[in-house]
Amino acid sequence: MKRKMPVLLAALALAGLGAAVPAAAAQAAPSREALDTSCRAAWSHTAPGNMAAYPHSNCRGYLGSTGSWDSDWGNNSGPFRGGDTNQASAVLNKGTSGMAVAVYNGTGTDWGGGYACLARSESYASNLNDDRFHNGVSANDAISSHRWVRNAQCYGHWLR
Repeated sequence: MKRKMPVLLAALALAGLGAAVPAAAAQAAPSREALDTSCRAAWSHTAPGNMAAYPHSNCRGYLGSTGSWDSDWGNNSGPFRGGDTNQASAVLNKGTSGMAVAVYNGTGTDWGGGYACLARSESYASNLNDDRFHNGVSANDAISSHRWVRNAQCYGHWLR
């Protein structure tokens, strides 16, 4: 019995540690995979051929979706309506042509202001807080228009 007691105590200590570790892990910051769950769900609900934009990171909320382009998210005539300009914190590209979606912080058919692209192969950018347009301006809450472009037209300026 003398030898079994230390083994029993060690087993109980390990069991207690095993119960404490999941509780500590549950309080840790969520992983990128967990955060991207919302974007994966949004991806499955977005029609093929479309891009979509969301007012909150991790594709939460909904601004709009389209297979077309929109030169002014602030007007009332395109796929994005009125108050959608400068509201996007996440975007996704479910295009079927293989083209990138270029987002701009300017409006009009000259596609002014800074730009950045989301490649079809990237699927989505779940948090624009750490992304910038080619001119250095933060992309978060700054998108005012978009259009489809060839990857070469992005000149290496990609959303992550």
